[in-house]
Amino acid sequence: MATATATVELQGLNFNLSEEHQAVREAARDFAQNELLPGIVERDNEARFPAEQVKRMGELGFMGMMVPPEYGGGGMDTVSYVLAMEEISKIDASASVVMSVNNSLVCYGLEAFGTEDQKQTYLTRLATGESIGAFCLSEPEAGSDATSQATTADDKGDYYLVNGTKNWITNGGTSEICLVIAQTDRQKGHRGINCLIVEKGTPGFVVGKKEDKMGIRASDTHSLLFTDVKVPKENRIGDDGFGFKFAMSTLNGGRIGIAAQALGIAAGAYELSLKYSQERKAFGKQIFDHQAIQFKLAEMVTKIEAARLLVYKAARLKDEHKDYVQAAAMAKLFASDVAMWATTEAVQIHGGYGYVKEFHVERLMRDAKITQIYEGTSEIQKLVIARELIR
Repeated sequence: MATATATVELQGLNFNLSEEHQAVREAARDFAQNELLPGIVERDNEARFPAEQVKRMGELGFMGMMVPPEYGGGGMDTVSYVLAMEEISKIDASASVVMSVNNSLVCYGLEAFGTEDQKQTYLTRLATGESIGAFCLSEPEAGSDATSQATTADDKGDYYLVNGTKNWITNGGTSEICLVIAQTDRQKGHRGINCLIVEKGTPGFVVGKKEDKMGIRASDTHSLLFTDVKVPKENRIGDDGFGFKFAMSTLNGGRIGIAAQALGIAAGAYELSLKYSQERKAFGKQIFDHQAIQFKLAEMVTKIEAARLLVYKAARLKDEHKDYVQAAAMAKLFASDVAMWATTEAVQIHGGYGYVKEFHVERLMRDAKITQIYEGTSEIQKLVIARELIR
């Protein structure tokens, strides 16, 4: 797929990478190599948010890639987005998850379901990277079970009063615009849930502790606390009770972004391993010349290519406005498993060097694990796939 004329036939999809697609991929690759790679070990060690690099991502158009130009975005397709996600994730998954949440969840949710006033007020700031967004669904007792929202949004007439706690929120400390999922009418179950736009700095909205994570350490993950936070009715997205449907719809698209992140992590580990295998010598020859290493690399590149096709298929279905729910779940399930497996193999190929930070693959292994967990665990993806079989 390295040329503009490369074509893949996949279940009726005639997939072509255009010159524009390749230009996006090259731009993302250059940015990752030249601006993300320097200092990445230090940022990981210190769990330091890549503020300068994220600002640069906004300037380059990576924070609102699929948003229409009239709202400050790039007007690109989903394929362009996953190409950029893959290249950036090869180097820095902490930066790519910031990009993923802003693009797939926050910008997409506002563009697809927001009012014109909401788009003018919030989407334009998010698409340009002027502001960073956060998607606030998970809670201490509501991870995979998203219907069990303990955060409440009491209807007070012309405003809601929000109370509760959100956990594991990416961009939690740096975001200025948060999409908060909360229960308004518990009697209605998931039909009583709403999504509200809450701005940082609103009285009663407090950023809680920062999580000390195993992987994606430079990304900004916090608990968010809401105590009698007054949110005007005009900040509700969609009709009353639309919040759960909103969350599930945005997560379906978000899974494509995380699948692309997992793909990038796996591909990054493979590229480092291939390079190392041609530099390292053992028993008088390059370790690449040992069949045991050749077989590992062959299996890595085969699984990565299979994951890539699943990711591209899901992206293309979304671009063609076709049902992509099952395809997105398949892509995330498979790509995240490949990422975990491939990074572990990369550490093994590197031997003792793979266990130290300067060779990068141990970080990729730690980063890979979260792709099997957030935006729907692998177990949830299997449920989604199974339900689509008999829908």
